[in-house]
Amino acid sequence: MQPWHVYLAVGLYITLTTVLALVVRRGVGKGIEEYFLANRRLGGAVSALSYSATTYSAFMMVGLAGLTYKGGVGALGFELIYLSGLVLVAFFGPRFWLAGRKFHLVSPAELLATRYDSRSLGAVAALAAMVFLVPYSAVQLIGIGYLLEGLTGGAIPFLVGISIAAVVALAWALAGGLRTVAWTDAVQALLMMMAALLVVGYALAALGGPVTFANRLAREWPEWLSVPGGNGYFTLSTFAGLSLPWFFFSLSNPQVAQRMFAPRSLKSLRRMLLGFLAFGFIYTLVSVTWGFVARLEFHDLATPDLATPTLLNSGIVPPLVALLAMLGIMAAAISTIDSVLLTLASMLARDVYRGLRPEATENAQLRVGKWVIPVLTLVAFLFARMKINLIALLSVASSAGLLVLVPPTIGAFYWRRGTATGAIASIVVAGLTVIWLQFRHPVWFGLWPGVWGLIISTVVFVAVSLGTRAPEERARQFIDELNTNLRKHRENRGQGIECEQQG
Repeated sequence: MQPWHVYLAVGLYITLTTVLALVVRRGVGKGIEEYFLANRRLGGAVSALSYSATTYSAFMMVGLAGLTYKGGVGALGFELIYLSGLVLVAFFGPRFWLAGRKFHLVSPAELLATRYDSRSLGAVAALAAMVFLVPYSAVQLIGIGYLLEGLTGGAIPFLVGISIAAVVALAWALAGGLRTVAWTDAVQALLMMMAALLVVGYALAALGGPVTFANRLAREWPEWLSVPGGNGYFTLSTFAGLSLPWFFFSLSNPQVAQRMFAPRSLKSLRRMLLGFLAFGFIYTLVSVTWGFVARLEFHDLATPDLATPTLLNSGIVPPLVALLAMLGIMAAAISTIDSVLLTLASMLARDVYRGLRPEATENAQLRVGKWVIPVLTLVAFLFARMKINLIALLSVASSAGLLVLVPPTIGAFYWRRGTATGAIASIVVAGLTVIWLQFRHPVWFGLWPGVWGLIISTVVFVAVSLGTRAPEERARQFIDELNTNLRKHRENRGQGIECEQQG
């Protein structure tokens, strides 16, 4: 593949999606809820596609394919754990949606601050999210850098690739907030799926069809079809360490949890969930298949993350399809960066800045949010220049740190005795422990940092909460009133009534 082919394809992709962003931007209103939540008016189809593009980033087609190349079929089980974790959205999604409208919540950290009646908690949660999400944003840039460099044989350097991605993500995030990002996400999700299916179709055809592919894999690499795998990679400890953060991903990752505030109705929220489940299952199978095809064709890659770029540049798939796949991966990565930038900006403006200046108006908060987006982009870019290998593991490491937010989030809706002091202590103690373990003891007593983070966060949250006074009135509002509203909605649904505004 010639470098000019890649430049042309990237140029066309950026031009067309930017035109779409500018068209959508014309309908953007004013206000912080409009900018960060699209005024809570996203429909089910757009929400599902945007949720898919946001969630499935460079990790899938680059990281998960590389993880399959490295460890075999255990990667499939690991990713299916994430899909099974969407049962959490079925339980918590309606409560997030109702709480968002009742209390005019913009960020997940603000949900915790409101529930536990503590702006300090919101600021702590926001800063913790920033610490762990900036590396996750850098992962997306790294994936694009590897991809463009691998497809062109180094003619497009890694630094140029991550620069293009950072500039595009920044431009779209600033253009019109979530409304612009959601619509560009929807188009990018369709591109991602189309390109992925075309590549896997051509790759399997080149190997003689699905049956021949499966037989050859079973004959040449049988150990890759079992757990822990031929190289023993997917031990129980490794599998648990990788999977646990993914199971709680929909609650722990603020850029995903925030999407539960945005649908126009609970019906749209359900459609978002069902659409994502279908998208995710197909996309997972395709990504794992890519990894296995690379294992059959290329035995000695320098790093597993080169599996996808090598496959696309090998001639197994036509150049046009390879270009579409490249654009699909870029789309996935950029959509994730956009969502992370918007979420972190909303948290810094709504939870940190407003915590320092309670008198700040919503317009002032919005200005701060827009101002910090370029700063966050620059930090992610500088982090990406470190060029850390094995994208899948770095993604999971970021999600492992965010697990410390799970106990306070679950307690917000289900435990009356939870307190702000307990939540702050759990986030700080467990978060620092995860960081220390990540650098000093990646596997401590057989458990990965994310597992320890969840255990420590839960114990500290419960213990400190029991020793401090809970905000009883706010607990009643969150637990009793939201449950009452949810029951009313279900009754209305049974009568064929769909309420868009509740609370």
